Amino acid sequence: MLENFPFYLGLLILILLLIMLANKIKVAYPILLVLAGLVISFIPGVPIINIQPELIFFIFLPPLLYEAAWTVSWKEMWKWRRIITSFAFVVVFLSALSVALVANYLIPGFSLALGFVLGGIVSPPDAVSAGAILKFVKVPKGISSILEGESLLNDASSLIIFRFAMIAVATEQFLFYKAASSFGWMIIGGVAIGLLIGWLFMKAHRYLPTDANMDIVLTLLTPYIIYLAAEEAHSSGVLAVVSGGLLLSNNRHRFLNSRSRLHGINVWESFCFILNGLVFMLIGLDLPQITKGLEEVNISISSAIGYGIVITLVLMVSRMLSSYGALVITFIVRKFITVADRAPGIKTPFILGWTGMRGVVSLAAALSIPVYLNNGNGFPQRNLILFITFVVILLTLLIQGLTLPYFIKKIDFKTTDDKLTKDEIYHNIQQELAQYAIHYLKTNYNGEIENNPSLQHLIQKWEQHTNINEDESIGNDLKPIYLDLLHKQREWLINKNRQDQTLDESIIRRQMHYLDIEEEKLRYI
Repeated sequence: MLENFPFYLGLLILILLLIMLANKIKVAYPILLVLAGLVISFIPGVPIINIQPELIFFIFLPPLLYEAAWTVSWKEMWKWRRIITSFAFVVVFLSALSVALVANYLIPGFSLALGFVLGGIVSPPDAVSAGAILKFVKVPKGISSILEGESLLNDASSLIIFRFAMIAVATEQFLFYKAASSFGWMIIGGVAIGLLIGWLFMKAHRYLPTDANMDIVLTLLTPYIIYLAAEEAHSSGVLAVVSGGLLLSNNRHRFLNSRSRLHGINVWESFCFILNGLVFMLIGLDLPQITKGLEEVNISISSAIGYGIVITLVLMVSRMLSSYGALVITFIVRKFITVADRAPGIKTPFILGWTGMRGVVSLAAALSIPVYLNNGNGFPQRNLILFITFVVILLTLLIQGLTLPYFIKKIDFKTTDDKLTKDEIYHNIQQELAQYAIHYLKTNYNGEIENNPSLQHLIQKWEQHTNINEDESIGNDLKPIYLDLLHKQREWLINKNRQDQTLDESIIRRQMHYLDIEEEKLRYI
């Protein structure tokens, strides 16, 4: 381990440099990391990185899912719930079914159960790759919200398929009534366990005498404990982490102070940044081991590449067809239930269908396949499944990842859903918040205003500029008043976000972040 430590350090430095390069040339960084890992794997003397299969899920998935749940907007998820549900469950199942049928027909000795193992592995698109691409091109808020919401749920649905298929391979049988009851428990139990443990952690943050460092450590422990508890109860650890993360995310201002929120954002962004970089680098580094495994079972590389190309095409076609199928179903359902204020349009399904790059979850699922079954026999076709997964990840990243920006620019989406831009809406929110601040101070601190020139000056600046962003110094005598005002402003923003269903939640979060910074600045006065 220690003799390879310089290699691991060099790997982290290389990841940083490649991501810098990706940002410079405006390419999704997972593409460069996978290719770099592939090149490094052919260098003689490069250490082989082996991680126990059962640890893959536990190390990478819980924190990545938890961080995504904290980032996504629940309001946007609910607004686009029909499309998100269709893509996260129906489209994933149809993709897995298509892969299973084609693999069973095409690959000698590949049973239908093994087909569903492969289908469960490669069916969920990767949110990290899509997010890295969407940084460089502008798309309507609806598309990004759908992709964010889908990414939280499609991992759960695909891994449920993967788990049932693994059981079918191990037992050589599939009992529908047992699968149905187990499926129900995995969903209901996973959500319930996630909400329960999330609530317990919320109370721990709120009532224990924690500081910012302790709060951050607790947030790092939370996803792992939720995931482990759910898996021990034989429910969905993924759904548990997502539901617990959404609960805590939407209540963050109730149990975390401003310092914990600010410091936590930095820690979590850095932590997940490293995890994502390592995962995509591992995809490339693992190729020699996978190729060696194919040679041991007498499967030619050319045949395995051919299988991988076919499965990749099946995934691309099935997702695109399902994408437009979901649009048709959406228009039908609109006649019977209340839906979002706008239909997704004809252009949107194409982009959603083409945003099918595979990555972290597919690799983790493939590597988690045990080498041996419980009876001591080797897991059938394990190395071929790993190789096909690698080909699918590589091809989808290269083909769809490199062409997605071109298609988005070619389609030329209207990037604003309203007449006002996001910056204009943010400025209006600032104005309303400034007016509320002036009214609150005059109502509750009128006596202090008359006797405090500094407070009078601060109100005058707000009245003149209607802008709370003015860099005004706050004296010690104003600290309690200003802290109370910041608290009331947060309450106003939360109510504003709850009442105005058309308001982009990212604008509210941006203003909340500014209020946290303002409160943090008071500590140094």
